[in-house]
Amino acid sequence: MAAPKSCALWSYCGRGWSLAMRGGQLLGLRSSWPGTPLSARLLSQEKRATETHFGFETVPEEEKGGKVYQVFESVAKKYDVMNDMMSLGIHRVWKDLLLWKMRPLPGTQLLDVAGGTGDIAFRFLNYVQSHHQSKQKRQLRAQQNLSWEEIAKKYQNEEDSLGGSRVVVCDINKEMLKVGKQKALAQGYRAGESFTDSRMPIAFGIRRVIAAALQEAHRVLKPGGRFLCLEFSQVNNPLISRLYDLYSFQVIPVLGEVIAGDWKSYQYLVESIRRFPSQEEFKEMIEDAGFHKVTYESLTSGIVAIHSGFKL
Repeated sequence: MAAPKSCALWSYCGRGWSLAMRGGQLLGLRSSWPGTPLSARLLSQEKRATETHFGFETVPEEEKGGKVYQVFESVAKKYDVMNDMMSLGIHRVWKDLLLWKMRPLPGTQLLDVAGGTGDIAFRFLNYVQSHHQSKQKRQLRAQQNLSWEEIAKKYQNEEDSLGGSRVVVCDINKEMLKVGKQKALAQGYRAGESFTDSRMPIAFGIRRVIAAALQEAHRVLKPGGRFLCLEFSQVNNPLISRLYDLYSFQVIPVLGEVIAGDWKSYQYLVESIRRFPSQEEFKEMIEDAGFHKVTYESLTSGIVAIHSGFKL
C-alpha cells in the first residue's frame, strides 16, 4: 500500500504567540521621563505597557490578539484569492524566491510560522519531493545492472517521498489553518499536530509581534538552524512609493470589500505594513535577537524583502 505523500502538520499557536507578544512589548518600555512627577511617570508607564498599535490605531494590548484573530478569521476563505488580486499574482513569485533562497534538502525540518493556508509549506513539500525523486532517479540510472523487477521493488518500498523532511504550519487563526488543512488533504498530504525546530521561515506575519517573535525564533531553532522572513518592507523608489501608497490605501480596501466583503480588515493590513521597520532596521533587530550572518534581499523595489539569519 502506497504511503502518504508526506507529513504536513498544522498546529494552532495562538496562546504561545500572545504570551510572547506581551513579553516583547514590556521589554521595549522606557523607565522614566525627566521633569514629570513620579506618580505621573508610573501612570504613564502603566498606560504605555498596556497599549499597542493595531494598524494606525492605538488599542489596549490585551485586545490586539483578538482583533488580529478577527481580521484573518473574516477573510480566511477568500485569503488566497485576495492575495492574487492584491499583488496581481506577484506574491507567487516572491514565495518561489523564498524557497529558492532556502534551498531545502530531503531531511530538512521546517516550521512555517504565520503559515496560514500553507502557501510556503506546499512549496517546501513540492521542492523537497522533487529533489528527492531526482536523486532517486540518478541512483537508479547509476545501477544499470538492475532488472525491471528490482527497480519496481525499489519504488514500491519507498516509504517517505521526502527523505525524512517534515513541515509544521503554525498560525494564530484556526480558520486559516482549516483552509490549509483542506488544501493539504486535496493534494494528498496528511495533516496532524506536532512541532519541529530545524528551519523557520515566516511570511507576511512577523510585523504583528516583531521583537518577541525574533527572540522566540532564536530560542526554538537548533544550532545551525536558519531563520527566513518574507515580509512587506519599505519601497526605495520615490515614484513607485507614491504609486504604491495610492494603490494600497485607495484600491486594496475596495478589493477587500468587493471580493471578501471586508473593507476594514484590508485597511488594517495596509496600515500594519506601513508600521514595519525598514530593511536595515529589521536586519539590526534580527542581529539583536542573537542571529548571525544576517542578510536581506529587497524584491520589487522594496515592496517586500527576504531576511535571513543563522543560529550558530
